[in-house]
Amino acid sequence: MSTTFANALSGLNANSLAIDVVSGNLANLNTTGYKSNSVSFQDLVNQSLGISSGSSGHSTVGGSTIAQSTRSFTQGSIQSTSQPYDAAIQGNGFFVIHTASGAQEFTRGGNFKVDSSGNLLTQGGAFVQGWNALNGVLNTNGSVSNIQLPITGLRQPSATTTISLAVNLNANAALTSTDATFSSPMPVVDAQGNTHTLTVTYTKTAADTWSYKITIPSSDLANPSASAASQLAAGTLTFDGTGHLTSPTAANGPIAIPITGFTNGASDMNINWNIYDSNGVASLTQFSQASANLGSTQDGSPSGQLTNVSIGTNGQILAHYSNGDAIPVAQIALASVLNPDSMQDLGDNNFGVTSATSLPAIGTPGTGSRGQISGGALETSTVDIAKEFTNLLTYERGYQANSKVITTEDDIMQETVALKR
Repeated sequence: MSTTFANALSGLNANSLAIDVVSGNLANLNTTGYKSNSVSFQDLVNQSLGISSGSSGHSTVGGSTIAQSTRSFTQGSIQSTSQPYDAAIQGNGFFVIHTASGAQEFTRGGNFKVDSSGNLLTQGGAFVQGWNALNGVLNTNGSVSNIQLPITGLRQPSATTTISLAVNLNANAALTSTDATFSSPMPVVDAQGNTHTLTVTYTKTAADTWSYKITIPSSDLANPSASAASQLAAGTLTFDGTGHLTSPTAANGPIAIPITGFTNGASDMNINWNIYDSNGVASLTQFSQASANLGSTQDGSPSGQLTNVSIGTNGQILAHYSNGDAIPVAQIALASVLNPDSMQDLGDNNFGVTSATSLPAIGTPGTGSRGQISGGALETSTVDIAKEFTNLLTYERGYQANSKVITTEDDIMQETVALKR
């Protein structure tokens, strides 16, 4: 009789655990990065009882049932949120976090937030780990630490040092026509962040030959020339019969444009005009098309206010400024664990290593066996609501069946006791 009770009780406990697991899964249906639990039932042990028949034989009766909960670290779907501090892992890996007590934990939940000090935190308040830029340099070879983001700040200006112009000059321009003269305006930035406009003026002087001069408004200089524009540099451009630049050559290097004595007191500038790219291809041509400015670049930038900070491609965190600059200020770390099913569930969607867990390999996303990070997105829960409700009905019926066994066994015992009376 006692064996029947024991078996039914183990069944009740097993199905009760299974129901708890299902309820936990359903409660975390909308939890970011949550990995669903599953339940497996198995026989715990068979009890062998001696039979008083004068023999030494044994008879096997009954067996207890247990339920074991296992977590499956399958990939959840990635949903775009466009929120600046959201991040989703595509592939293997965990975000590395430190609790307030200094304990290292791991999570797949990437719905981060920033506190008043600029610390990047999980929703539970743990510090997200990674690398911070130091003096503008982001080095991911060192140890990880708490990620701290700028919350206010001014981006200092960067003076222009190099310019490039892509221009076509009309090969059919007559020497005495208006087509024989063409100009290219080029804004540059001084060391104080002020913008000045340089003008490159091209004048056709002979077949396949153009002169150029580079000027700046005289009002920008403390000691200007008598004209409205002060000349900074001049020279000659020569093209071959196919319209390609032959002089100056790439070997001559860039054309120097010195600027001295700004009215506003900014430092003097020495700008290089690159007329060839890194492959030695000239950016100036002379084809049978109207003269046109095709593009221009310069490497200076004015000062700018911090506008926002966001997680970008592969977990790199960028600070965006009003001048258009996007500067890397931090990098989120990922940890790869070869046997994540051995990790301990610490609650709050966080996990810790156990003695059975392989050593987490911490590094940058997309390296080793670590997955990628998508900024402005979240990984959804892997809970399948239809599957969970189906399991819930199954476990509930199992619980009811074991309850009925106990009730029936109790009735039998009562009848047996009544017979003895």
